[in-house]
Amino acid sequence: VEEGEEQPVINASFQQQATDKKLYRDMDERVIAGVCAGIAHYLNFDAKWIRLAMILLAFVGGSGILVYVILWIIMPKATSRIEKMEMRGEPANLQGFQRNLDEELQSVKERLAEANKHAQPIFTRFGMFIGEFFEWLGRFISGSGKLIFKIIAGCIIVFGAGLLLALIVCTAAFMGFLDSSVYDLFPFSIVSESYRGVILFWAFITLFIPLLALVLFSIRVAFNRQAINKTLSFALLIIWLAGVAGTGYYVAKISSEFKEHAELTQSTDLKSFATYTIDIDKSKYFSKEDSAAYRIDDSNKNQIVVDDYGDHPFRMPSSVRISIEKSEGPASITQTYESQGKTFQVALQNARSINYNFTQRDDKLIFNPRFQLVKGTTWRNQEVWIKLKIPVGTKLILKHDSYRYINNYGAWDCEDKENDNDDFSTWVMTEDGLRCIAQLKEEALNKKKLNNELLDLEQLRKDRNTDTVYQDSITNRIR
Repeated sequence: VEEGEEQPVINASFQQQATDKKLYRDMDERVIAGVCAGIAHYLNFDAKWIRLAMILLAFVGGSGILVYVILWIIMPKATSRIEKMEMRGEPANLQGFQRNLDEELQSVKERLAEANKHAQPIFTRFGMFIGEFFEWLGRFISGSGKLIFKIIAGCIIVFGAGLLLALIVCTAAFMGFLDSSVYDLFPFSIVSESYRGVILFWAFITLFIPLLALVLFSIRVAFNRQAINKTLSFALLIIWLAGVAGTGYYVAKISSEFKEHAELTQSTDLKSFATYTIDIDKSKYFSKEDSAAYRIDDSNKNQIVVDDYGDHPFRMPSSVRISIEKSEGPASITQTYESQGKTFQVALQNARSINYNFTQRDDKLIFNPRFQLVKGTTWRNQEVWIKLKIPVGTKLILKHDSYRYINNYGAWDCEDKENDNDDFSTWVMTEDGLRCIAQLKEEALNKKKLNNELLDLEQLRKDRNTDTVYQDSITNRIR
C-alpha cells in the first residue's frame, strides 16, 4: 500500500473465520484412516495420546472401535492444500500458502530419503529397523509405557498376594492344622505318611518363593523402590534351589515305589443254582475309629449309610472290575488283587493289604463296588479283578447298578423292549459266551420269520412250476 493511500479494512469476523480449524482426516500422518491425526490437529494434541485413548476405549466393550468407524465415515479427507490448511488452522493467505508449500517440499524430501533408505541393502535396512524399533520402545517405556506397566504391576501384586495367602492356607490344611482328611484325596494319598511333612515343606518352598519374587518385582516396578536387598534376594534363591532339589528327590522316591508289580489270587466255589442274580451293595462299612469319629453307637445299629460311590477327580482309585466267563466245571469266583511297590515283596505286601469281600445269599451274588485298604497303607495302584465262571445254560440276572462294573460285556445293550421299566437284564451262558436273552429272543423271532418266508417261497415255486422265469426269481430269493 502506497503512503497516503487508504488501507483496506479487513473484516475482523472474516479474519477470525480464516484461522478457525476444521475437522478433517489427516491422510499424510495416518496410521489407519487418519482419524486420530485429524482429531489431534483439531484439539492441538499429540496424535499418540488420541490413539492411546482410542485403544483404551476399544477395551471398554469395543466402544473405541465403534467410535473410530463412525468418525471414519463422517469425517472428510483433507486432500487439497486449502483443506489441509483449514485442518491445521492456518490462514488461507499468501503467507499460509507459502508455509504450506515449504512443508510439502520438506515432506517430499523426507519421502525421497525414505525411498533411498528402502533402496539400501536388506541387512542395512534390517539393522536400521531394529535400531528404530528399540528407540521407539525406549521412548514408549519412558513415556506412556510406564503407566501401563505400573497398572499391570499393581494387578500382579494383588493377584500374587492372593495366591500366596491361598498357598499358606492349603499348606496348613495339608499339614493337618485344619483338616488331616485332605490326605485321603488323590493324588495326595500316594505320599507315604513317613515323609509327608518333608515333601510338603519342600513343595511349599518351591512354589512360595517364585510367587514372592514376582510380587516383590512388581512392587519395584509399581513404586520404583527396591523391596529387599541383594543379600536377602541371594538367600531366597539358595533356599528355592534347595526346595527344588528336595522336591525332585522325593518325587523320584515316590516314583520308584511303583517299580515292581505283584498279584495275589484266590478262588471260591459257589453254591450251584440255575440262575444267579448279580447286584451291588452300596452300604458303607465303618471301622471302630470311623464309628467313633462319626459318633455311631448301638442306637444306630439298624441304620445303613449309603455311599453313591460316584467317581470324582480326587477320589482314590479303588474300583472293582467284574468279568464273566464260561466254566467247564461248577460255578466259581476268582479274586485277583494287584499292586505295585519298590520291590516284589513290597508289592505283594501292598496287594495283601486289600480288603474285599463278596456275599452269596442263595442265588444272589452281592459285590461291593470298591475295595478298602488296611489302615495306614499307602495307595500303590491297587486293583481288584473279579472273574465269575458259570457253566453253559446258567442264567444271570444283572441289576442296573452292576452294569458299570461288568468288564467284558456291553450290559447296557441288553434291554428288553417289552419291559423297559425293569431294573435288570437277563443273560444266559452259551458255548459262545454270555448272551443277552432279549437279543436271543429277537434273533429267534427273526429266524422264524425267515423260515416262514422260505416255506412260502417254496410253495410258490411248486405252484408255478411251469413259469421258468418265475422259478429263477424264486430260487434267487431263497438263496
